Amino acid sequence: MSAEDLEKYETEMELKLYREYRDVVGLFKYVIETERRFYLTNDYELQVHSVQGEVFFEVSMADAWVWDMYRPARFVRKVRVLTFKDVNIEELAKSDLELPSDDASFGN
Repeated sequence: MSAEDLEKYETEMELKLYREYRDVVGLFKYVIETERRFYLTNDYELQVHSVQGEVFFEVSMADAWVWDMYRPARFVRKVRVLTFKDVNIEELAKSDLELPSDDASFGN
């Protein structure tokens, strides 16, 4: 496999991953980002630990989706992440593209 073939393969995998993300992001409430991974989840627990002056974070998630193009299955039942780096947690905003409810009147 040439370097060009490998680059084409990785580009195709990234596009496939982005499309999957776009399809599933509406199912989740939170985005959690660590130095190694990006997760979507509806439920998480964050604990901050301090041991001998060192601080680290423990994030537990249930029923999460993982942004990782090398994983054969991106939906995981339980995830536990331990890290000395930053953890970013963001609540996703509802899309402005949501369809109006059936009881909304149009043009009246």
